[in-house]
Amino acid sequence: MQLISDELENFAQGLTTPEDALQSEVNKFTYAQHTEPHMLSGHLQGKLLEAISWMIRPKKILEIGTFTGYSALCLAKGLTDDGELHTIELRQNDADLARSFFDKSAAGNKIISHVGNAKEIIPALSHTWDLVFIDADKSGYVDYFNLVLPQVKQNGFILADNIFFHGEALKADPKGKSAKAVKAFNEYVVASNAVEKVAITLRDGLYLLRKL
Repeated sequence: MQLISDELENFAQGLTTPEDALQSEVNKFTYAQHTEPHMLSGHLQGKLLEAISWMIRPKKILEIGTFTGYSALCLAKGLTDDGELHTIELRQNDADLARSFFDKSAAGNKIISHVGNAKEIIPALSHTWDLVFIDADKSGYVDYFNLVLPQVKQNGFILADNIFFHGEALKADPKGKSAKAVKAFNEYVVASNAVEKVAITLRDGLYLLRKL
């Protein structure tokens, strides 16, 4: 299901500040070389992530799901001078590719890469997070939410990507493991009294959650 028309997407991009040179390089490389380019956050969502980061000026960011590094580069823009972004990627190849882009960035020394199972890595990171971005395997979303919530500061933010899951999460009985997991996550968050929530109708759906 195409949730946003190409015409509207192109119009919105035309009203949005262009990607910087490195973001554009990652975007083009991913679509030219990677087998799953649809997983990239992309221009519009990337600029929103960047704006949110600048608004709150986080000292500690956690990203669950690095992919080729685009979203981390966007989020890192708003870090404080002494800030850090920790990003977790299960796949070594993607982690290595992202790291090659991070090393070209002015914020590269602020980005710490972790490779492995996020459910094992998150508890070992003894930080208080100002901002968390969840964009990994959908079956793990509820677990990731519950793992990070105690570590997020009061009034800190959690972002979760793909909450529409190509329109499948809108259905009463979605098809596929990931679609069912996203729908379950959405319902879990709606029922939670621990966060204030805003569902943003951008790209494939983005949840903005503030810890109460």
